[in-house]
Amino acid sequence: MTAQEQILHIADVPIEVEVQLDQRWMKLREILELSEGSILEMQRSAGENIDIYVGSKLLAFGEIVIIENIMGVRITDFSSGN
Repeated sequence: MTAQEQILHIADVPIEVEVQLDQRWMKLREILELSEGSILEMQRSAGENIDIYVGSKLLAFGEIVIIENIMGVRITDFSSGN
């Protein structure tokens, strides 16, 4: 029996998947100054991998893709689990 077959009975349990583009710390004053159209500068540049978390564990890396006006994430690599 494969690992997938062994856990098939719990295959429909919902699990949150989070895709994280980047993160930064901001002072409350900076947040209060935000308005529609504000731009937040981030450390990553366009084309870099984004992080994919399941729960709070880094699972994989991916890249943003747009297919027919729908945004998604293509998995490019899995985390080594370190």
